Amino acid sequence: MPYPLIDIGANLTHDSFDEDRDEIMRRAIDAGVTRMVVTGASDEGNVAAAALAEANPGHLYATAGVHPHHASDYDASSEELIRSLAAKGAIVAVGECGLDFFRNFSPRDAQLKAFQSQLDIAADTGLPVFLHQRDAHDDFVELLEPMLPKISRAVAHCFTGEHESLREFLAMGLWIGITGWICDERRGAHLHDIVSIIPDDKLLIETDAPYLMPRTIRPKPKSRRNEPSYLTEVLRVVAEARGQSEEHVARITTENAIRFFDLKDLQ
Repeated sequence: MPYPLIDIGANLTHDSFDEDRDEIMRRAIDAGVTRMVVTGASDEGNVAAAALAEANPGHLYATAGVHPHHASDYDASSEELIRSLAAKGAIVAVGECGLDFFRNFSPRDAQLKAFQSQLDIAADTGLPVFLHQRDAHDDFVELLEPMLPKISRAVAHCFTGEHESLREFLAMGLWIGITGWICDERRGAHLHDIVSIIPDDKLLIETDAPYLMPRTIRPKPKSRRNEPSYLTEVLRVVAEARGQSEEHVARITTENAIRFFDLKDLQ
């Protein structure tokens, strides 16, 4: 890989990595994925993500937030924790936060309240926001749009939506994170058709490891666990779908990640 890649969303604190986390990171770096942003999604996960990033300076960064699945656990101490972690250099975004009405693991009212609180934190701290939305588009936009003038930058993490929602997100100024979903011929074929709509300066790529293993990897891995080294396959499929070279997409997505997360040490 002639240009280093940045995985903007990897759940490296997931327990499936407990036995070989260092090896996973080495494989990523060997594959050219030299920087990874570790996703924080709960109080406990935020502390772990920040600690992992601090232990691997120059390679790992982290987000701090509460996923909508955990919104019912969000309280004043959650907000205080995110705000305190946000002051650390290893934390580069607020989130993963947003709305998920597909599973409704937390009541919708709790999700809305937690989402608003985290948008307020992003506005107060100047950090960008790392967003999650599933089957909650209208409520998501209604809450997010008025906050965008107060927020530095926002990315629709793991975008899996259709043409209309992509157009709307881009019109709102959102950056778009593309995962191995685009490599799934069953669920992601539509992404293959619309990813070229994303302007060069708004495109980001991610694995969401250990989830969303790219189904196009050959030979097929023995394990279904996704890992950051497989970002190269997301890059390949995205480049193909956009009619651009892998080198070009590698360069723009890395430059975009540096700008989005303000990774000064990479410039």
